[in-house]
Amino acid sequence: MSATTGTASTIVFGEALVDDFATEQVVGGAPFNVARHLAAFMAPQLMITRVGSDRNGETIAAQFERFAMSQAGLQRDPIEETGRVIVERGAKGHRFVIVPNQAYDYIACEEALAAAKTVDAGAFYFGTLAQRGERSRGTLKALLSSTTGTRFLDVNLRDGEVDERTMSDSLHAADIAKVNEDELQALFGWYFQLGPNDPPMAADETRSACGALLQMFGLQALIVTLGHRGSVYFGAGGVTVDTRDTPPPAFVIDTVGAGDAFSAIFLLGRARGWPLELTLARANEFAGAICAIPGAVPRDLGFYDKWMTRWR
Repeated sequence: MSATTGTASTIVFGEALVDDFATEQVVGGAPFNVARHLAAFMAPQLMITRVGSDRNGETIAAQFERFAMSQAGLQRDPIEETGRVIVERGAKGHRFVIVPNQAYDYIACEEALAAAKTVDAGAFYFGTLAQRGERSRGTLKALLSSTTGTRFLDVNLRDGEVDERTMSDSLHAADIAKVNEDELQALFGWYFQLGPNDPPMAADETRSACGALLQMFGLQALIVTLGHRGSVYFGAGGVTVDTRDTPPPAFVIDTVGAGDAFSAIFLLGRARGWPLELTLARANEFAGAICAIPGAVPRDLGFYDKWMTRWR
């Protein structure tokens, strides 16, 4: 039982880091973005991560305070630096240089397990980047073995950071996996030997391949996000929910954090018992709204007010 509340929480595991742009630094990391969204909607959550004993670590801790998030799962590393990603803007979009050997690569197991015991876990969110480090990967495995709740895998592929073995283990551990179109193609390449120069699959072939992934890894569902075109939910037993009628945002500043926003609202909807179709529609709509602001998370917390009012 929870030491603090009888309400089921979402445990969020992974990186909290600083995106280092040429002109500013922005706190990010897909798991941390998800946790902050959940906290803004006053959904119980516990973020398990590790930061350095440095200025960037203090900046991240300040975000925990700003969003009224528990720091029970926030570890401090006396040696390694807080995670940092150097973001380079170019004509073809953003290029990410992910700095190696950061604090989130060393999430300590005993501290993480102790933090997890303070909540009742209704869901467990994890990604792939924080698994590049052996210590964090082992901690995640221990947490998955000792906690309850739906396992939600948010695939976040970055070049050279995730290997096929980690991907396979993650998919086997998950109940629900979420990918974008590029990540889906990477899975097809790994598991169906579809090369980058092969012709694209027809729509029916893609659906069959997604169904095969469900069976291969024992997933309850695979969600494919399609940007402004919506999303498709492939469920066990051949259930498909194609959500394409969400109105696109009026304008797009950047798409940073759109996938994280989708994941957060999907988890929020499950926690609050929304019907699946409604959950997916709201996740699409909120992700689109994030594209209309700079960065992955709104700087003005008043941004959330209209959504809470609309979805009450």
